[in-house]
Amino acid sequence: MIYYVEDDTNIRDLTVYALKQAGFEAQGFAGAREFFAACEDALPELVLLDIMLPEVDGLEILRRIRENDAMRALPVMMLTAKGTEYDKVCGLDAGADDYLAKPFGMMELVSRVNALLRRAQVQRETAAGADAAEEIAAGPIVLAPAAHTVTVGGSPVALTLKEFDLLRALMQNRGRVLTRAQLLEDVWGITYVGETRTVDVHIQTLRQKLARAQEGADQLITTVRGVGYCFKAPAHEA
Repeated sequence: MIYYVEDDTNIRDLTVYALKQAGFEAQGFAGAREFFAACEDALPELVLLDIMLPEVDGLEILRRIRENDAMRALPVMMLTAKGTEYDKVCGLDAGADDYLAKPFGMMELVSRVNALLRRAQVQRETAAGADAAEEIAAGPIVLAPAAHTVTVGGSPVALTLKEFDLLRALMQNRGRVLTRAQLLEDVWGITYVGETRTVDVHIQTLRQKLARAQEGADQLITTVRGVGYCFKAPAHEA
């Protein structure tokens, strides 16, 4: 099931119709209240969001999705008339998985939806495979893929889904420099979006959470200027 939040009735009905013609189950909503009420009954496989909505805009809806434990892993695509590079960066930095500017062709939309659903399936299968994986430990940080938890010095640290995946990618490649492009592809499934601070913003919040748990834990994630980031091995492991 695909949920589409769009206040323009004509656009919403046309898009839902096109998705159904392509073989998807789809349902449209005019705003946040109806959307979240439907989510309480049944979660969708994919969410399509307009940004310019009355009362509660699409970015706020996206923020609430990413803060909800039951919903935060849902793939979300922004469909909006705001198509500048800045708007795309804002959407991706807020946690969107893809971004399509209006006016868009229905064939392109269906293609993007298929790609996003395939990517989400691969991520679920990867996560399922990780259930049997051993814990990853480095210095005071212990990441448990099966339990989807992170502790620093024995204290639990609450991370968002993307922060967890970002930390796991860095720890699994301990000592190697990962470029922003690599991290975008590995964690977000994005091959190219032009200039974006998505990775940098998530690294910053990740470091802040690690530092709050234990002073100096954030320094294990180092910046390689002009290239990307590296999770360095603690001194006793070097």
